[in-house]
Amino acid sequence: YPQLDYRLGVDRNKLPDIDGNDSQARTLYSANVGLSWEIVLWGRIRRLNEAARAQYLASEDAQRGVLLSLTSDVATAYFELRELDVELEIARRTEVAFQDTYDLFKRRLEGGAASALETSRAEANLRGVTAQIPELERAIVAKENQINFLLGRNPQAIVRDEPMPTLPPPIPAGLPSQLLERRPDVRLAEDEMIAANANIGVAKADFFPTLSLTGIFGYASHDLNNLVSGGNFYSFGAGLLGPLFQGGRLKREYEVVKWQWEQAKIQYEATVINAFAEVSTFLTDRMKLETTVEQRTLRVAALEEAVRLANLRYLSGLSSYFEVLEAEQQLFPAENFLAQSKRDQFLAVVSLYRALGGGWQVEGETGLPPGAAPQGDAAPSSAPPPSK
Repeated sequence: YPQLDYRLGVDRNKLPDIDGNDSQARTLYSANVGLSWEIVLWGRIRRLNEAARAQYLASEDAQRGVLLSLTSDVATAYFELRELDVELEIARRTEVAFQDTYDLFKRRLEGGAASALETSRAEANLRGVTAQIPELERAIVAKENQINFLLGRNPQAIVRDEPMPTLPPPIPAGLPSQLLERRPDVRLAEDEMIAANANIGVAKADFFPTLSLTGIFGYASHDLNNLVSGGNFYSFGAGLLGPLFQGGRLKREYEVVKWQWEQAKIQYEATVINAFAEVSTFLTDRMKLETTVEQRTLRVAALEEAVRLANLRYLSGLSSYFEVLEAEQQLFPAENFLAQSKRDQFLAVVSLYRALGGGWQVEGETGLPPGAAPQGDAAPSSAPPPSK
């Protein structure tokens, strides 16, 4: 667009005449409006506009990336908090079991029916589990403070009245790769590449002359009261300005922006490849963790049965209590590993949500690949915005 500006001025001067005699001081009042407008000849203004627009969109993508990361970080911290709750419940339940065992051995030792070695091992197991309870409580408070910080709140307890949410259904096969186009980092890299490409056009246009229109219209008078009715003046013109010799500056600037575009292109390619790699990794995590949880669930069930049988054998006099202690020692970490694997399942879903730029449903569509028809009563749905 053309640029318009105005100027109001007061000048008072006193100059000698050609004979060296002092002349009378005079005051000149003026008011004028100026116009300047660069004609787009070689696309310089258009390319500047294109670069500025891409940089603006890049800043929006960066903001969206922050919101997406914040959403994922809150979800990750919440699932880690719930897993710590499970570990604390396991530790307290195990402490009760180990306390009963220790009390039993202590009474048997006092009655001469148990050895000091069995009693000492039972006490060692009890103290080891008891020491983990305050550590877990400390970790829970730290995790609550992390969530409060992410939510912009002062330290406070995180309400956990709701049961642990269930995992979402399996991710449908054949997800379109276009989902990656909404990833903030991919869009940011693309916008930066567009801006760098536009800057090449700007640098190339600097080799050519620019055509500018200028104009001025106003009034001037020695008497302020007669400013408008006094003399008026105007001036319009056009100017062509072009480089003749710059000592290689324009050529070097062109080479700089060209290599900046090459850098932006490589960064974009790397971002896209990394996006595909992350999606592949987290899809694999989601699939493999199902097997891990299944096997660890079976292991916990087997160890629970081993503890039950070891107690029966001990009470029947068929074995020493070392078998019971050994079974209990294996059960406690197995339960913790199972809780951690279940947590990892949720974290894999959150990571996949982030890797796909906000879920695996296409915005405004059914989430199916292009051209696929929804089955049954499937209704169109869209992923919630990352800010929710």
